[in-house]
Amino acid sequence: MRVLLTTLNAKYIHINLAIRLLYNLNEDVEGLEWKEFTINENREGIAVHCQSYDIVAFSCYIWNITQTLEVARMIKALNPNTKILLGGPEVSYDYEDVICREEVDFIITGEGETPFSAFLRNYPNLENVPNLVQKVDGKVKVSLEAPMFDLKAYQDIMPYRHDKPEDLYNKVLYIETSRGCPYKCEFCLASLDNKVRYLPNESLKSMLLYMMQHGKVIKFLDRTFNIKRDFTIDIFTFILENYRPGNVFQFEITADILHPDIIRFINEKVPLGLFRFEIGIQTVNQKANLAVQRRQSFAKTTNIIRQLEHKVEMHLDLIVGMALDYWEDIRYSFEEVFKLFAPELQLGFLKFLKGTPVRYKAAEHDFVYDPNPPYQIIESKYLSRQQLTDIELLEHALEVYWNKKRNIHTLKYVTQQYSIFDFLAGLGRFFQSRKDLHKYSLTDVYEIIYDFSKENYPDDAILLELINADYFLFSKTKPKYLFGEEMPAAQKNRMIEALKLNHHKYRYIILPLSFNFDIFTKQNLIEKTDYQLIIQYSGTEKPVLISSESVSI
Repeated sequence: MRVLLTTLNAKYIHINLAIRLLYNLNEDVEGLEWKEFTINENREGIAVHCQSYDIVAFSCYIWNITQTLEVARMIKALNPNTKILLGGPEVSYDYEDVICREEVDFIITGEGETPFSAFLRNYPNLENVPNLVQKVDGKVKVSLEAPMFDLKAYQDIMPYRHDKPEDLYNKVLYIETSRGCPYKCEFCLASLDNKVRYLPNESLKSMLLYMMQHGKVIKFLDRTFNIKRDFTIDIFTFILENYRPGNVFQFEITADILHPDIIRFINEKVPLGLFRFEIGIQTVNQKANLAVQRRQSFAKTTNIIRQLEHKVEMHLDLIVGMALDYWEDIRYSFEEVFKLFAPELQLGFLKFLKGTPVRYKAAEHDFVYDPNPPYQIIESKYLSRQQLTDIELLEHALEVYWNKKRNIHTLKYVTQQYSIFDFLAGLGRFFQSRKDLHKYSLTDVYEIIYDFSKENYPDDAILLELINADYFLFSKTKPKYLFGEEMPAAQKNRMIEALKLNHHKYRYIILPLSFNFDIFTKQNLIEKTDYQLIIQYSGTEKPVLISSESVSI
């Protein structure tokens, strides 16, 4: 019997930890193989590869279930005898509409280790396979639930040892040190398992060491990595003792419970840029938090971020669409969180995942959501369809101008002078009126924000100057002038000569400003003065600010 463990990843750089773990646990089973694809690959090509197997087992998530079912249909068309087995979070709950499909033969729900092993070792006799959903004589049959998997079975596990070491460096590598989450946020599947269990410590370290030696970006899948102080510091210490230059480690943490000893450890020992923290703030509105059984202190979270932002890169998350979160509540949350100026701020939209309490309580709040993955909110009694559309356009502007780091100084200034929520909402609508949201050039990006600002903030010359400065600071090579004319060549050459700049090796832009750019970047204050912003380009590295002094020639 030939069995293929597989999945369709969202991108090539991502890998699937689940199929590697299942393969490691069952590699003694003759005929078992594993292989990954991506959702962007040719579906027919994937099906052709899979058609020769007796069983094809897919790992399913909201981002790949549609494509997976399409591939399954193609496999069945090519070889009706191939059996299709699905597993993963997307088919573990409300699976009735999936198992009834002709192209689906079996579903394994919940943790897959115990049932998948039993399936492989007993097929085709499946009477004693737990967590199995199948069709028998035209009816859906569901087997008994498996006992919780003992994570001690992962002693000496090494899920990446079957990968080519040279392939790992340019991919995001995942590791889980625990399962379960102590919190009960009703929009999250992790809330369904409130017992936190840890994998064997020495095996974790052995796996982590291998990942550090061969990989670059390592992401921990734990929902709240910092639950245990001693464990957190132990893993951090191990990383510091063994990491290689270029390694980056990303953790999901709950900031308002971060222990003072962990904060002290990071500040005293962790090098700049080694750690990234993903912090789910979701909303500042406490009524909305409590409505989904979520408890957090934004004041404490802010304090922790301020203590660590000079050492750790912060990725903050907000969710739009929760119960009791009206337009003004979202506006307030966004503005308060944006003021933290995290390198990345993700504005997500409430999704009604199968199995989550928020999905089953949707009628209580007049929630309407897309019945297809990713089950995103469409409207509710708190937000209209138009309001959600407007916030989606704001999210587009946020991604293009802030998260892509194209207008950092401009948006910090906007936050100081205006409502950043209103600015980005208006900019998003303006962007849509000018260009296709999925087809635009870098020149379009800057012309759109410049024209929008000129039209809506006509008396703010500093805003336009900052857009121009951000434009020149973004490119590695000296870009063409978009706004205004370049300084006369003779004057520019005199200034370059006076400052003894190497014009043979580098190229330069000199922008006259009406405020001190140096003070603004360091203190977020506008001090009016004549100022020359001098930018040096190497053509390969980020541009360099040569002078932070006012210069007149």
